[in-house]
Amino acid sequence: MAQFELIMPKMGESIMEATILKWVKNVGDQIELDETIVEIATDKVDSEVPSPVAGKVVQVLYAENDTVPIGKVIALIETEIGAAEPKASPALAEPAPQANGQIPTAAIVKEAAMESPSPQPIGKGEGSRFYSPLVRNIAQQENIALHELENITGSGMQGRVTKKDILSYLEDRKESLQTSPAAKPAKGTPAQTTYSAPAVSLDGNVEIIEMDRMRRLIADHMVMSKHVSPHVTSFVEVDVTNIVKWREKVKDVFQKKYNEKITYTPVFIEAVARAIRDFPMVNISVDGTSIMVRKDVNIGMAAALPSGNLIVPVIKGADQLNLAGLTKSVNDLANRARANQLKPEEIQGGTFTITNVGTFGNVMGTPIINQPQVAILAVGAIRKKPAVLETEYGDIIAVRHMMFLSMSYDHRVVDGFLGGSFLKRVADYLEGFEPDRAI
Repeated sequence: MAQFELIMPKMGESIMEATILKWVKNVGDQIELDETIVEIATDKVDSEVPSPVAGKVVQVLYAENDTVPIGKVIALIETEIGAAEPKASPALAEPAPQANGQIPTAAIVKEAAMESPSPQPIGKGEGSRFYSPLVRNIAQQENIALHELENITGSGMQGRVTKKDILSYLEDRKESLQTSPAAKPAKGTPAQTTYSAPAVSLDGNVEIIEMDRMRRLIADHMVMSKHVSPHVTSFVEVDVTNIVKWREKVKDVFQKKYNEKITYTPVFIEAVARAIRDFPMVNISVDGTSIMVRKDVNIGMAAALPSGNLIVPVIKGADQLNLAGLTKSVNDLANRARANQLKPEEIQGGTFTITNVGTFGNVMGTPIINQPQVAILAVGAIRKKPAVLETEYGDIIAVRHMMFLSMSYDHRVVDGFLGGSFLKRVADYLEGFEPDRAI
């Protein structure tokens, strides 16, 4: 007999810890190779950890709801074979080494966290969001209280506070301390005003529901996005009659040929990807005063979870896929999102996001930008409406399938001309869809 050490797997380059949601197997249970042993969660995604070996669970080292650094042993499995080196589950993402041969950032952070001084940092379970061991240690060393840490705007995924964020905050705090307390703003300069949420009365018949972890992360991310980007939203109405008729005509044949159901989403993604190639300055991010133009077109699609929360899986290289490839990717990501089976890398790296508010019967919306992107497109419900058509015999009124597109964009770098032109180009591609297109 030998004992295998199951370790907390790496979940992506920026993830340094994960929370144990549920032990699927308990002490004394037999487990097969690749059978799920534990469900874990990070600030990016929930995942199931499969067992790399077959055997019996003899010890569980952490309880449910404990937050554990990556690389820590979380359970011992008794096996019939010789002991193997602890390794991350093959079903989860390993951070790739950098092209220049440097050690990945996650490995550096992990090493720094393991070599941190003996004073205990802020508790892992404290606060409304996750903090990496490195961030918690910096906060401890600089005497940053938890309530102060909670007010730092994070630039990481889902509003996560990064090392860069906390060091920038410390620099700003140092500068403010060097300023005399009696100093007043220069004449004509408005004083900095901070706002806090108003108090809520608990009088009357009230039920209090605590936000779950994902809802808190979404809330932080939305507030952060509004603080970072001045939002502007443009609208356009689109005639999608050709697309509706084409889909009705080919959906059965399409499913037989590709074993996939064709929806409108792949068609929308195709049009957006084409428009991004025409207007690459919509496919950017902002880093201080620098503009980062993304050469890859990675389209995120907001998907509703059974819990009511949202997650945004990403279709990488969307401009390189045909309609069949887009359909397979859309269906696969949507199905696994609803089953909480997405991998960390599948919700990272997006450069533009589409959200379908028409799913809920809404005709339009004003979506909030998914940072660090600079634009997000909302697709409204398709409705039959009377519309004026221009023909060679004059204008006529006909019943058409109409839809609103609404796009919010970051007015720091995307002005009305660029944003409006891009949105109109998406509409043109949709209206110009060939009704006799082959599948």
